[in-house]
Amino acid sequence: MAQVLEFKLPDLGEGLTEAEIVRWLVEVGDVVAIDQPVVEVETAKAMVEVPCPYGGVVTARFGEEGSELPVGAPLLTVAVGATEAPASPAPSTSSASSASGASSAGAPAAEESSAGSGNVLVGYGTGAPAARRRRIRPERVGTPAAPAPAPAPVVEPEPAPVAVSAATGEVNGQQGPVAVVSPLVRRLARQHEIDLRRLTGSGPDGLILRADVDSAIREAEEAARAQTRTAPAEPVVAEVPTAGTAAPAAAERIPLRGVRGAVADKLSRSRSEIPDATCWVDADATELMAARAAMNAASGPSGGPKVSVLALLARICTAALARYPELNSTVDTAAREIVRLPGVHLGFAAQTERGLVVPVVRDAHIRNAESIGAEIARLTELARTGKLSPAQLTGGTFTLNNYGVFGVDGSTPIINHPEAAMLGVGRIMPKPWVHNGELAVRQVVQLSLTFDHRVCDGGTAGGFLRYVADCVEQPAVLLRTL
Repeated sequence: MAQVLEFKLPDLGEGLTEAEIVRWLVEVGDVVAIDQPVVEVETAKAMVEVPCPYGGVVTARFGEEGSELPVGAPLLTVAVGATEAPASPAPSTSSASSASGASSAGAPAAEESSAGSGNVLVGYGTGAPAARRRRIRPERVGTPAAPAPAPAPVVEPEPAPVAVSAATGEVNGQQGPVAVVSPLVRRLARQHEIDLRRLTGSGPDGLILRADVDSAIREAEEAARAQTRTAPAEPVVAEVPTAGTAAPAAAERIPLRGVRGAVADKLSRSRSEIPDATCWVDADATELMAARAAMNAASGPSGGPKVSVLALLARICTAALARYPELNSTVDTAAREIVRLPGVHLGFAAQTERGLVVPVVRDAHIRNAESIGAEIARLTELARTGKLSPAQLTGGTFTLNNYGVFGVDGSTPIINHPEAAMLGVGRIMPKPWVHNGELAVRQVVQLSLTFDHRVCDGGTAGGFLRYVADCVEQPAVLLRTL
C-alpha cells in the first residue's frame, strides 16, 4: 500500500523564517525522484530551488504561486511505497496518484522512504548512504510506467469517492476516480458559501484547486459590488459614496516581502541604530579613465576581459581601507565594542528585476583589479538571473555603491547594516575644471562617503575619502601599495 509522507518547507539558512512560492516545478500526480527540485521559492535573500527528500508520486501541493509560507509549513505530500501502515493519516489525495506511488515499490522502497534523502537541508536530510540512494532511484522513477497488479485494489476503493462526494458530490459531471478536493479548499468554499459543484476545476482530472475557489470568491464579490452600485438610493447620498470610493480603488497595496521586505528591514534598522554622517568631494577622473583605456588597450582584442571602472574603484577602496581600517569594522552594541575586521569582503550594489541586492566579493583585499573585476562580473550575472545564494549576499564588511549608472551625480547612501561605511560614486561626466591653473573640460565624478560616527570621527572619514579622490585623480598613487 502507499504511504503518504509530508514534506515541509525547510529552513534555507541565514535565519530565514518564510519564503514565497515563485513557481511549482511539479504537478499533482507527477512522479518525483529523491532530491529532485519540486518548487522554486524566493527568500529575503535569493531564489532557491527546493529538492524533495522523498521519491514517489506527488499527491498534494500546499500554497499557490505568489503565496508566502513560513518555515515548517507543509509544502507537498508524496505517496511512496511502504510495507507498514502509514505513520500518520494520509491527506486527501487522488487515489490514482496513491496507486502510482505504491506500485512495485516493495520493502527496499519503504526502507529508503523512511530514511529520507541524503541531500541535507537545514532541518531536513539524513545520513543515508548516497550509493544506496542511487540504486533505489531508477527503480522508483520507473515505477508508474511498470504494470503491476498492486494498483487495482487501491484505485477503486470507497474512501476516495467518499471524500470527493462529501465535498462536491459529482465534480464537473465526472464519475469514478476524480482527484479529491483538499480540506482547505472545502473549508474556504464553505466559509464563502461557494458551491463546488458549479466550479470547473483547473487541476488534473478536474481537480478543484484553491485558485479556482479564489476566482469564484472574487467573481461573487464583484457581482455584489456591481449590485450595490446599481441599487436605488437617494440622489444626494448616491453621488457622495461614488466619488469617495474612487480613491481607495485606485490605491495599490504592495506587500513588503521577499527581497523588497528584506531591504526595507535592513534600511530601517540601519537608520535607527547607526548614527551616520556623510561627506563628499568632487574629483577629476580624467587620468583614471585614461589609465583604464591604456590597460584595456594593452590586453588587445583577445587578451582577456576588460577592466571596468567599478573594478578600479573597488581596488582603490581596498587600498584606502588598508590605511584607514576603522571603516572596515562593525559595532557590537551589546558589548559596546568596535570590532575591526581582519579582511575586506567588498559588497557592491546591483539593481535587478527582483530589486536591489548586494553581492559580496570575498577577500577583496588580496585581489588585484583584474581579479576583482572578474568576480564582480560573475556575481552580477548571477544576480541578474536570480541565482545568487544567500551566502553570496551576506558577510560584507564595506560596500561600494555606483549610483552613477542611473545618471545621477550625488547621493547620501544608507549604510548596509551592520557595516560601518559605504562609498557612493556618481556619474563621470565632462565638466569645467581648473587644471594646471587653466580652465579645461575634464571628466569629473562626485564621491560620497557615509560612515558610522561611532567607529571614527570626521578626520578619519575625510582622510579616507581624500585618499580615494587622490587615487582617482592620480592613479599612480596606487603604485605605493601594489
